[in-house]
Amino acid sequence: MNQSILFPDVQSWDETTQQIRFPAQCQGALIECTVAVTVLEQVSGQQIKNEEKAIRIFSQYRFDFEELAEQLIEDEAYNALGQIELTATH
Repeated sequence: MNQSILFPDVQSWDETTQQIRFPAQCQGALIECTVAVTVLEQVSGQQIKNEEKAIRIFSQYRFDFEELAEQLIEDEAYNALGQIELTATH
């Protein structure tokens, strides 16, 4: 684990995009990471119908999502908005 990448215990649900957003901090820069509800469903094998369940599933698999985000940050795999976007292919 790269100690220069930190993940505060913060997350939020974006109803419009149906994504969990969580921050990472790398060398002082704040990086927004996102994981779509479809990815949460794929990883958990459960259908997610509301914010409460999305947050609960994200929390359950948080360490795995942070590891994926860390690798993407190290690879500088930012999307067009400068975010790290966890998709079903990662």
